[in-house]
Amino acid sequence: MKTTSLKDLYLKELRDLYDAEQQLIKALPKMAEAATSEQLREGFEEHLEQTRGHGTRLERIFEQLQEKPKGEKCKAMEGLVEEGSETIKSDMEGALKDAALIAAAQRVEHYEIAGYGTVRTFATLLGEEEAASLLEETLNEEKATNEKLTDLSETINVEAEEGAATEGERVSSETRRAKAVPRNKSAA
Repeated sequence: MKTTSLKDLYLKELRDLYDAEQQLIKALPKMAEAATSEQLREGFEEHLEQTRGHGTRLERIFEQLQEKPKGEKCKAMEGLVEEGSETIKSDMEGALKDAALIAAAQRVEHYEIAGYGTVRTFATLLGEEEAASLLEETLNEEKATNEKLTDLSETINVEAEEGAATEGERVSSETRRAKAVPRNKSAA
């Protein structure tokens, strides 16, 4: 299909996001299984349920537009999922593996935040108010997931560092956190 209008681009981007969500529905259970932190495992499981809901919302939007959701392969998500798979297969263990899983998951969240922000804006410009509202809801959930991952990383990253340090190099968690660079809740 040739892209000649904002509506064509909107549909193309929606299909890309739909495929991305379908890929995540397959990847998240593997990430949950690989996590050693119970909180991280539960976070991945919770996000799996949200992701299913994101797919359902996109299906509603396609139905309203009288379009099919299939047709675009999200190559970016394919690459991000592959990176996550490499992390799962790696020889890292414990908190270090969890820190790597969080990093992989946050790259996914940032991609989705960008994608949903874009299509929400397109929907608004095209007068698709109900779709814009559904997309805003998903965007807010993606941002909240990213914040949860950032919060988890504050503990898990310190545990990963402590696990890697030798006894002579250990510094207390409080000292490490005090020295940490302030963050803006968007990255670990």
